[in-house]
Amino acid sequence: MLRYRCLISLFAIVVLLRHGMSRLSVPKGRPGAHIWLHGASNGELNSVRPVLERLVEERPETQWLVTANTETGRKMVAGWGLRRVHARLAPLDLGWLTRRVLRDWTVTAHLTLESEVWPHRILSCGGPVLILGARMTPGTARGWARLGNLAKRVFGGVTFASAQDSGSAKRLKGLGLPAEAEGPVVDLKAFYSAPEVAPLVGVERGRTWLAASTHPGEEAVVLAAHKMARILEPELRLILAPRHPRRASEIRAMIEAEGFTVGQRSGGDTPATGEVYLADTMGEMALWYAVCGRVFVGGTLTDRGGHTPYEPAAYEASLIHGPDVRNFATAYARLDKAGAAHKITDAASLAQALEKLGDTTTQARAGRRAKALLRPQVGPEALCAMVLDALPDP
Repeated sequence: MLRYRCLISLFAIVVLLRHGMSRLSVPKGRPGAHIWLHGASNGELNSVRPVLERLVEERPETQWLVTANTETGRKMVAGWGLRRVHARLAPLDLGWLTRRVLRDWTVTAHLTLESEVWPHRILSCGGPVLILGARMTPGTARGWARLGNLAKRVFGGVTFASAQDSGSAKRLKGLGLPAEAEGPVVDLKAFYSAPEVAPLVGVERGRTWLAASTHPGEEAVVLAAHKMARILEPELRLILAPRHPRRASEIRAMIEAEGFTVGQRSGGDTPATGEVYLADTMGEMALWYAVCGRVFVGGTLTDRGGHTPYEPAAYEASLIHGPDVRNFATAYARLDKAGAAHKITDAASLAQALEKLGDTTTQARAGRRAKALLRPQVGPEALCAMVLDALPDP
């Protein structure tokens, strides 16, 4: 435990230097008992929303503290307007701070999502601890193993865990998860339900493609492919949505260096502006999925492990991805095997994939197939029932 305390203290210093004191307190909500649900940010919390909505419906008198590591995640949850749900920035996992939050909010149970496993929260919570969509990569498992007895105490204290994939389930068990705590394999991101978005004027879905959540190194490939693809499809328009909008000026310079006209979301331009549209804002990815018939999923041409295929598939977009898909290996394997996604390795193969999907009928067929293949085997209703069984009585 001493090693972890040193590590989390160093991490806290870094966070405080970057973001100030915002994560050293959790302003109190209403008096009474609360169940604490935590997710890293927008993606994780959005994926659990169908489960949370059912839990709120099933337990109308229960109050919920929902925390996120980011302000955008907190604002998103607050914007849902769910009754008795209080959205806050997550506190750092410092022992004294965690104990204060548990006491001030009278926390009776703790639910956490995917890889957000924080020792002080689990060991200090006096009620059931649940991990939903638990993700445990080989590297993360090795890191936990180095903590020795602490890992056994943390995972041994979990009441219920639904792993994201079979590999994660096996590694959780190896770290000390009790057999009676093992739930079914559930990828929360499969619960994603595409929200309705207003159509954008001047954007033709079949002639617009999206590079979603790109990372450094991927934009150059995307722009080169766009240039090649426009030789055969001159009206083709690209919406480029980087993972980190703070890189906008760097990416805009790359776009202009390639000779493209450019529109920019943060500058007030409309998506119909320019041959490349730089979508450099947060929280609008659903809008871009909705207006693009072809989507390249970022993080798959780097060492990032790839971003979710579930969200673009929910909008029936035809999918293109690179070789590094380890974060969603099972989902991408299913898509590739059924021919519902195109795997590429460089600009030339990306341009070829765009050409193969140039026909709107082909795009629609591939998108429908992807959506059907990624429907969850365990739905939010079933997972909600399992969670209710594990929670304390109201």
